[in-house]
Amino acid sequence: MVQIPNEELLKRIAEKFDQQVTLVGEPYGLLTVETGREQIIDLLTFLKTDDALRFIFLTDITAIHYPEQEKQIGIIYHLHSLTTNTRIRIKVFLADGDVHIPTATTVWEGANWMERETYDFFGVIFDGHPDLRRILNVDDMTAFPMRKEFPLEDPNRVDKKDYFFGR
Repeated sequence: MVQIPNEELLKRIAEKFDQQVTLVGEPYGLLTVETGREQIIDLLTFLKTDDALRFIFLTDITAIHYPEQEKQIGIIYHLHSLTTNTRIRIKVFLADGDVHIPTATTVWEGANWMERETYDFFGVIFDGHPDLRRILNVDDMTAFPMRKEFPLEDPNRVDKKDYFFGR
């Protein structure tokens, strides 16, 4: 099992997608790239089906909320090539009012529950998903609990006042 160097992996992606995929970094040796929602399915399909790469295992799909950025919602895909023991992280950032992205269930059937969880906690809408509904929270919930839209503590709690702690 020969691991593909990040430089080689990035070169193969650049040959196919040119400027549509940009390097974000290599934290802890994990190649991290960013692309747009228009290219995400093509990129995921390429990484899975390319004979040299074979990223056949979708480890996770999740999201992150950066309220201070213009594009606040980031959808993150983690892929693993079991044949070369190589991993890659792919990010797609979207504006808060337009959180639609194509479903990855067309590439991996296992993306179904991961996308439902991401929808449930972050409100990301995966267009074309076969059954996009809440998976862990109650169906009539209107908020998305993993977004940073609410204060961490209740300001009305009296036991959290500074004078109780000698401040």
